[in-house]
Amino acid sequence: MTHSNLFNTGTITRFLIEEQRRLNVDAGVSSPTGSFTALVNDVRLACKRIATLIGKGALANALGDAGTVNVQGETQMKLDVLANEIFVRTNEWGGQLAGMLSEEQDQPYAIPEAYPRGRYLLLFDPLDGSSNIDVNVSVGSIFSVLKCPEGVRDPTEADYLQPGSAQVCAGYAIYGPATMLVLSTGRGVNGFTLDREIGEFMLTHPNLRVPETTSEFAINTSNSRHWEPAVRRYVNECLAGQSGPRGTDFNMRWIASLVAETHRILMRGGVFMYPRDRKEPARAGRLRLLYEANPIGYLIEQAGGRASTGYGPILDVVPESLHQRISFVFGARSEVERIERYHRDHNEFELDVPLFAERGLFTTHT
Repeated sequence: MTHSNLFNTGTITRFLIEEQRRLNVDAGVSSPTGSFTALVNDVRLACKRIATLIGKGALANALGDAGTVNVQGETQMKLDVLANEIFVRTNEWGGQLAGMLSEEQDQPYAIPEAYPRGRYLLLFDPLDGSSNIDVNVSVGSIFSVLKCPEGVRDPTEADYLQPGSAQVCAGYAIYGPATMLVLSTGRGVNGFTLDREIGEFMLTHPNLRVPETTSEFAINTSNSRHWEPAVRRYVNECLAGQSGPRGTDFNMRWIASLVAETHRILMRGGVFMYPRDRKEPARAGRLRLLYEANPIGYLIEQAGGRASTGYGPILDVVPESLHQRISFVFGARSEVERIERYHRDHNEFELDVPLFAERGLFTTHT
């Protein structure tokens, strides 16, 4: 980086202060309170600490199973537990929060009485994709910020059950070859890269947009035998390539890290699917609504893409429980709308076309 580029690239702190000023002008407030800026700066610090820990790998004795399970019944990795602790301890004391909700904890985390209370709620997945840690594949942290209802000092479960459209900020950190923090405060999406020499996130990817067209899709094909007809139809059409109805050769991707999948789609396009299927009919999906699907959906929508349950906008869903699971489809708007259309028009019967019925790669034969 040249000296001119160094001084022309804004830090995340400068970006947040300028965003706060714009929000205050829009709201008719004469001077910034700084509470929101301080909150996001605390999240930034938590992500820096997690990035440092992950970067040490086995040197920090932080790899492998923790020997415990979380509220989801999933085996926790050591880094799941450590990343959760980092998020909690970094954000509990500053006075910006009324409470926190984590994937790794059954109930919301109450701010200790020793610390002041704030007006926001922080929801987070401290380490998404932790099953990839031991093989050194990119993982990340996901966060969502909601306003605590007016006058509430000790929020209850019901106070967290707000639709994704109510978010005031959302983002993720990705811990890969470079550490990046990608976030939105409701005015588009911006990406910041951690400069390890100065210890600060610098604005490197302003105004990120999901490309309108794509030839990539991501889905876990090990579940193909359980897919609904709408999903099977969409995937088989993509696999048919130039000779099929789409007239395009598609590539299939699957990283098993929601953050990594999202980052790829923001950078070069695509569509991601983790749909409801017939494997567990009573379960609406795999991913968690409040601290996975909603914040990622918010980012994608702010970047001009579409985020959906497969049937309609995910940000319109009113949550029913803290750790509610849901089907999730997001990416290029036209592709997601096509999947929604297939769920609406072609989900009660198998596609009756020989290419996709008898020779389709993921067709179940009887």
